Amino acid sequence: MLRTFLIASQCFFLCLFASSAWAGDTALKRLNTGDEGRGWEAVGRLDIGGKGFCTGSLVAPNLVLTAAHCLFDKASGARIDHSRVEFQAGLRNGRASAYRMIRRAVIHPDYNFSGKVSAERVRNDVALLELHHPIRNTTVKPFLTDARPRKGDEIGVVSYAHDRSEAPSLQEVCDVLARQQGVLVMSCNVDFGSSGAPIFSFRDGAPRIVSVVSAKAEVEGLPVSLGTQLEAPLALLKAELAAGKGVFQSAAPQVNRIGAGTRRNTGAKFVSSSND
Repeated sequence: MLRTFLIASQCFFLCLFASSAWAGDTALKRLNTGDEGRGWEAVGRLDIGGKGFCTGSLVAPNLVLTAAHCLFDKASGARIDHSRVEFQAGLRNGRASAYRMIRRAVIHPDYNFSGKVSAERVRNDVALLELHHPIRNTTVKPFLTDARPRKGDEIGVVSYAHDRSEAPSLQEVCDVLARQQGVLVMSCNVDFGSSGAPIFSFRDGAPRIVSVVSAKAEVEGLPVSLGTQLEAPLALLKAELAAGKGVFQSAAPQVNRIGAGTRRNTGAKFVSSSND
């Protein structure tokens, strides 16, 4: 039975998987050097006002894909002013290939940050950020996206995390364990800071984004990751930006959008069920 990271007793998936599903997974490889990180520069760290971070990926010279919950303060539930968010493309050991602030941001209109964790919340947990200025750097090439993968397909993930915040890590092979209610259940290794990380297919040898990390969970005591099936949500978010949406609306003055400045006060991190 699958248990989400925020629910200890109630499941929204009813799946059983053999532990052998993880047997072919590769380990995380830290991309410390320029040679190791070559081709992955369009994956970057999203600095949430200096108070936390998520992972994002460039899907156009001026558009970054990430998870919607990264734009909410975990303690207050208020939307974070996206003008405080910086995309650091290819950040590695204190230096990025490009730095850009965010001009506009749209989240899936059906995403509900305050709602219970459910298939609906996970499948709508996606956001698209418009940069103030496009990144036109020959080493930072936006990724293409692809159709949703099938159960059993091999995928990969590039992400930052709390214990590897200064350089991305690549897990080149993990698996799609199930597709249910618009949600992908994957064996990919994720942790704090991996929110919004791109999930890649490698069909024809070229990495294409097929999902973004929304949450971590457990299957029979083994860790898994959850993400949306990307095609329809991404098309909707692009239409929202084209319609002129995504301008931040300030909350009431008494709301502290950024929180107290610790990792627990931002929606940019995963939180285990025992601590939530």
